[in-house]
Amino acid sequence: MTIEHAIVRTKPKPWGSLDLRPWSLASTSDGPIGELWFERPGLAAPKTALLLKMLFTTEPLSIQVHPDDAFARSIGLANGKTEAWYIVSTIPGAKVAVGLNYPRSAAELRTAVTDGSIADIVHWHPVHPGDVIFIPAGTIHAIGAGIVLVEIQQHSDTTFRLYDYGRERQLHIEDAVAVATAGPREIQSPSERLSGARTALTVNSYFALEQTDLAPGSVWMLDAPKETWLLAIEGHAQLGSTRLAQGDAVFLEADHAEIEVGANGLKALLAYPGPNVNPAALIERSVAGASRGPHAFPSALVPSPFETAALKQSETPNWLP
Repeated sequence: MTIEHAIVRTKPKPWGSLDLRPWSLASTSDGPIGELWFERPGLAAPKTALLLKMLFTTEPLSIQVHPDDAFARSIGLANGKTEAWYIVSTIPGAKVAVGLNYPRSAAELRTAVTDGSIADIVHWHPVHPGDVIFIPAGTIHAIGAGIVLVEIQQHSDTTFRLYDYGRERQLHIEDAVAVATAGPREIQSPSERLSGARTALTVNSYFALEQTDLAPGSVWMLDAPKETWLLAIEGHAQLGSTRLAQGDAVFLEADHAEIEVGANGLKALLAYPGPNVNPAALIERSVAGASRGPHAFPSALVPSPFETAALKQSETPNWLP
């Protein structure tokens, strides 16, 4: 049984920021910080299946791709890397690239990487706060400048770069071409409202990512049969003995905790292993100080596998222009 206030590890990056406020007061005296990694405290803490991060960009990241599990294991790695982004803030005109603008052969992709024209054939999209982008392994992608985002992913740091804007870091052309889907991105399933307080942003084989919007003064029970991460985006709350404010994260596993929401409410991201939504992850105990018994998760709002499949075919992601 585990409830832990996550520690934060900073990762310097050439495209990072010298001002992480209000998310972190970590020192940037040695250079820009690009990533905050939320981790379990203690050197002996077991490795988690998921990795929770925040990214801060003042320059574009490299154009890159991640391997799937099969390829990763073929080169001696534990697993591949599927991820999703939740856009927290942007400057005007901020954009990300996901997939190519039309299909290429492996030879054409290799040529585009070699001559740098890969930067002209990725498909760029404007992004805004609240957008969610799912990046399956094998998807060519990039993040532009002026973005703060939260990333949930398989626990892997394996990245194959195709283009790096002249930063003279190593490219990984052969591995990238071998794992990349050299064409447009897959259609992304839309977000699903689960209840008044919960929205499933993306659910896949590796993780479920939810947005929770908890009313001021309400009280909830958070149940975590598997590893679970909760990251505060706005507002305040008390989770067990841990005070949650903007940028704080909590790790739970095989445990549960009461959340007492502060006067300004709590907007947070909730992440745990897939492939299914956990109906009992968050149960309301009382609202605004009034007594209210626990109530069941509204099963009528959970899409059936048939409905989910139909949505995948008929809907487009909410961040596409």
